[in-house]
Amino acid sequence: MHPSFPRWLIAAALSASLFSGWGTTELRAAGSAAGTPLPIVEEVEPQPLVAQIRRLVEATDLLGIPFSAADRQALEQAYLEPDAARLSESIQRIVDRYCLVAVSINPEMRVEAIRGPAAGDLIQQGWRQFLVKVHNEAGATAALRSLSREARSPFSGGRYVNDSDKEFAGKGGSNASPASERWIDLQMFNGQPLAPTLSGLTLEYRILEIYSRDAGKHEATLAFDVGQGTQDLGFRAEVPILFDCRPARTVTTRVLDEHGQPTIAAFLIRDTLGRVYPSQAKRLAPDLAFQPQVYRGDGETLTLPDGTYTVQFSRGPESIPEIRTIVVDAATREIRFQSQRWIDPSQFGWWSGDHHIHAAGCSHYTEPTEGVLPKDMIRYIIGEDVKIGSTLTWGPCFDFQKQFFCGSDDNVSKYPYLLRYDIEVSGFGSHRSGHLALLRLKEQIYPGGTSKDHWPTLCLNTLRWAKRQGAVAGFAHTGMGLQVSGTALPTYEVPPYDGVGANEYIVDVTHEVPGPDGKLVPAVDFISMVNTPPVWELNMWYHTLNAGFRTRISGETDFPCIFDDRVGMGRSYVKLDGALNYDDWCEGIRLGRSYVSDGSSHLMSFAVNGVNVGEQASEIRLAAPGVVTATVAVAAKLEAQPDPKLQGIEGPQAEHAVKTRIPVGPIPYWSIERARIGASNQVPVEVIVNGSVVATRTITADGTVQNLSFEVPITASSWVALRILPSSHTNPMFILVGGKPIRASRRSVQWCLKGVDQCWSQKEKFIQASEKEEAKQAYAHARETYAKLLAECDTE
Repeated sequence: MHPSFPRWLIAAALSASLFSGWGTTELRAAGSAAGTPLPIVEEVEPQPLVAQIRRLVEATDLLGIPFSAADRQALEQAYLEPDAARLSESIQRIVDRYCLVAVSINPEMRVEAIRGPAAGDLIQQGWRQFLVKVHNEAGATAALRSLSREARSPFSGGRYVNDSDKEFAGKGGSNASPASERWIDLQMFNGQPLAPTLSGLTLEYRILEIYSRDAGKHEATLAFDVGQGTQDLGFRAEVPILFDCRPARTVTTRVLDEHGQPTIAAFLIRDTLGRVYPSQAKRLAPDLAFQPQVYRGDGETLTLPDGTYTVQFSRGPESIPEIRTIVVDAATREIRFQSQRWIDPSQFGWWSGDHHIHAAGCSHYTEPTEGVLPKDMIRYIIGEDVKIGSTLTWGPCFDFQKQFFCGSDDNVSKYPYLLRYDIEVSGFGSHRSGHLALLRLKEQIYPGGTSKDHWPTLCLNTLRWAKRQGAVAGFAHTGMGLQVSGTALPTYEVPPYDGVGANEYIVDVTHEVPGPDGKLVPAVDFISMVNTPPVWELNMWYHTLNAGFRTRISGETDFPCIFDDRVGMGRSYVKLDGALNYDDWCEGIRLGRSYVSDGSSHLMSFAVNGVNVGEQASEIRLAAPGVVTATVAVAAKLEAQPDPKLQGIEGPQAEHAVKTRIPVGPIPYWSIERARIGASNQVPVEVIVNGSVVATRTITADGTVQNLSFEVPITASSWVALRILPSSHTNPMFILVGGKPIRASRRSVQWCLKGVDQCWSQKEKFIQASEKEEAKQAYAHARETYAKLLAECDTE
């Protein structure tokens, strides 16, 4: 026997030989049998092991191959074991069952492998993932490589997957297989949250991905190494495995909307072990690897092996999800689904839109194309029932994606689903002072160049250019850099202004710039909500409203950067009197004829004294203090059972988060679940005057539309809005008493004034020399404006 053969591999082989009656000369063959438990690696440090297993569990979730619920619970219990040896053994006994192969790297950096207990089940024309147990006696920190003489790349015309495959095939003789015998593809998953290389720990687990071209029983020899020269001389790094490759069925999807018309919807498909289909590995558009769901239209197809599946079917938050069990076998030809709604705001003239989605960058791939194409983006928009989708070209893949800008609806649009390409100033220009969402552009490139490298570093200069062409412009992911402690609204803590949200907004909101006709217009039309913590977003907005500014809010997702679950997690619902079109929808954002929402609650037709929000400048004039009547048509839909994680009742801020309903906690930050009162199916509708709650009405969140009316006392010029926090929020109505402007709070103006100085302390270094003097003037103008407003305030 090889003198460096690891003890745990010897134990595994001896165990197999004792039960089979084979001698030590058959150790390798005995170790190749599936179902043999792997031996326990001893003397493992508990803390890094637990940390690595947590990352492993997260990675398997992301890949759609989760551990079973029972094993997840067992792991959580194992983490609490005080005895290090018992903790390590408990974890290994749970995780080892998922291992196809166990690999050992001995002190001389020789790699050896044996068969693990996981069944060798593959899918024809699909990917399957397995775990690999690694006993790293050498403390190696190189990448673990996988190769096979039967491996080929099904996506590259038979080319080798990597150099290690060339090494395998280059051994000659029986080790080199003809192309026709290369029926699998394989690779190690080295993406986040896993590291690309081994950690050097004594024990860790990696993920192996295998693709099968064929159906039926096939054998492949897998081999592993950690670089040239580390392969075991006795071929003990090779493991022959007999795989059972389940045949694929082509199943047609029949997908209808609530009116019986063909449409596109989201399908989340899992087998009885919780694995996602189609596999999230190696997905190409229109399917996205970072989403468990896929989008299919009427008459399109899915490829599924025989088996039983749970299918979750949905078309966005306004639909009623359907969960159904289906069986795929030789008789399965198609599956039929029809969407059902609990509400359709467009029937009341309120049109949904997500003005911040991306076709490249963040979770998207850059090969074989630099992000996805318009024909893919429109599928996600239709599938989530978002009527308006603004695909914002930004830094990553800018020069590839800019080809789709045309200043009008893209040709893939299909009414009422409209796709338009616009710009986010992110990754270039003024982005360090705050990312700008520029909508309804006629030109996409700032004068002086053809790409993104010459843009201004002062947001105000970018806004001047956008407003001259009639754009609707505002700040994206508002809360970044505006983080505050606690959950009070408003709060007077000055944020750090150290991020890329609505930081320079505190300056730019004080400016007016020329519009298309040369007349002065506000430099900033909106700041965005829903994709950062609500306190951070709303606090800035409330303070500037209290100072008398009239910036509106909009809803956005920032797909797939802040959220990659789906488009439309943050939405604006805009009231239009006629047919939907992109330009008018953006104008509704500018006018504030809209509300923002996660899609699970709706505040439609908000009006004060009969004047609708967004009409007549959203303004009501009173000769003297009095009472106004605020009305709204409200609807909300909660799931039957509370979600403890989204309610914020887990973690150190649990009690406070439940009481305030404004947790910063896990994403999504805005969710109707966070508004749930206790375990009931009720949520509060709140009336806000100058940032403070003055009235509350509790409604049952059963999806029905309810008409509410509030009598609101107004003692001085004020702004009024409604909210279901943190799920939806209206834009404000402005109540002017005795013709006086709104100056609701000296403390708010003082907060804004301090913010200008804090913002300058963080952003000055990012302003290029040619704009430095202009930037100083812009900030000085903001200070002077707030000083003037402060002198006009009567209310503390």
